[in-house]
Formats: sequence, C-alpha cells, structure tokens
Amino acid sequence: MSIARRGPRGWRAEAPVLAGDPAALAAALIAEGGPAALGLDLPLGVPRGFAEGRMEAGFPEFLRGLAGRPGFFEVAATLDQVSRERPFYPARGVKGMTRAAHAAALGLGESRGLSRRCDRATAERPAGAPVFWTLGANQSGKAAIAAWRDWLAPGLAGGAPYALWPFEGGVHALLARGRAVLAEVYPAEALRHLGLVMPGSKRVQRDRAALGEALLDAMAERRVAPSPALRAMARDGFGADAAGEDRFDSVIGLLGLIGVLDGARPDFVPEDPAIRLWEGWVLGQTAMPRDG
Repeated sequence: MSIARRGPRGWRAEAPVLAGDPAALAAALIAEGGPAALGLDLPLGVPRGFAEGRMEAGFPEFLRGLAGRPGFFEVAATLDQVSRERPFYPARGVKGMTRAAHAAALGLGESRGLSRRCDRATAERPAGAPVFWTLGANQSGKAAIAAWRDWLAPGLAGGAPYALWPFEGGVHALLARGRAVLAEVYPAEALRHLGLVMPGSKRVQRDRAALGEALLDAMAERRVAPSPALRAMARDGFGADAAGEDRFDSVIGLLGLIGVLDGARPDFVPEDPAIRLWEGWVLGQTAMPRDG
C-alpha cells in the first residue's frame, strides 16, 4: 500500500509498505478525522450477465450478502463444479481448459461474457483479467476472493463505514468524515493517465528504475511531494525482490486516485445502469471498450 495525505500545498506521499489487515488500515485512516479514499487494485463488481436475475439491488448489497456464503469463494477444480454459487475457476491448471468453457459453465455465452466493460481492452490499454478467473499472471480472481471474503463482505455486513464507488455515487459526493470511499484502480490505466510509458517490463527492476525520474516529474505535476524514502525507491526501481512490481503498482494506483480527487482526471462513469449498479468502473477511465 502507498499512502498520501493532503495538505495546504498538495500531497505528501510515503513509500509503499505491506498493508497488513485492511480493515484495521481503513479504520486507522478514518480515525485520522478527514475524508479517506482507498484505491483498490482488485475488482469491485461482477459481469452484467452474472447479475441478471439477481434479487439484490446492486453490487454492494450482493457483496454484503456474501458474508454468509463461504462456499461462493471455493475455487472450482473442474467445470462441472462451476455454478452461479461457485463461480471462481480454476483451482489448478487443467489441460484443455479455456475461458470460453468457463463462461459457458456460468451461462455467460462466449468468453467475453466473463468480463465487465471496464475489464475489456480500450484504445489506451490492453484488457484486464475477468473477475472469476484465478489462474496465471493475468488473473484477478484471487485478489477478489481475498478482499471480498476476508474484508469487504464481513465489513459491510458488520456495518463498516465504507462507501463503494461508483455504485453509491460520485467519488467527491461520497467523501465525508467518518467513512472511507473505496474505488477500483487499475495501475495499467493510471500509468497512461500520468503520460508515462514503461520502457520494458514492470516486472524488471532496471526497467522500473529507468522510469524513475519521469515518475518523480509526474508526482510534481500532481502536487505530490514524495518522502525521501519514496524518492529513493522510485530511482532504485522499487527494489530487486519480487514485490518490487507490487510497490510500483501501489504508487501508480495512488497517483491515479489523487488525479481524480484533485480534478486532473474526471470522475467519469458511463451512463449505463448495468455498470452503475453491478459491473463498476475503473477510477479515472474515460475510454470505452473497443468491442462495445
């Protein structure tokens, strides 16, 4: 996680550290007394086809109800185990498995039915991963399971003071003392909002380091003053260990969140009821998917 606090002259950002218990983190930020916003690099929402016929009013109510349905999060090992009550798949690699077969098992038609509109490729970036897919480097299902099962569902069921964007309103309207606004961010999207291009792979320290000065310049443009530790980390490429990519993504996501909070990017959500009620959207994204 990366944290920034707004002051009279802009923001002061700290170097990324392990988040620990997210409920405790949210409570601590709320307790500081000002409005709190958390950008989450994980899905907030489900595909519209999956939501068809559900009795809940929208995703927040659906998510709250998952606190009493632990079986929902058991990852299916085979397609015959996949259902609307057990949608995550696969538990392990199986020869011949495809996203198209997963979509069909969920009654979502072809493979694109697994994806929300905000998951699909745009003219500005490649596609993100479907919510319920759990295998490979390009997957977000495991993050959804961990966050929904262990934090968000029980927190919402227990009355935690969270407001979920965009389902419950615009981000600026939701900001208030005593609660945290939770919004989905996508580092690949936010990187482009900052006008940055990765010279290689974000998984490689030297490539992240090559972007260091441009990243610091982008912070200055956003009125974000990095701590000495964050400045050094950006120039170093966020460390040589495997978590360096996560640290990098955390900072990029933070800057994407700040961009919307400060008005450098619009708080845009398409005028589509399925998006606003069930699918959600990526904070700061304005480009629509290539395939409609």
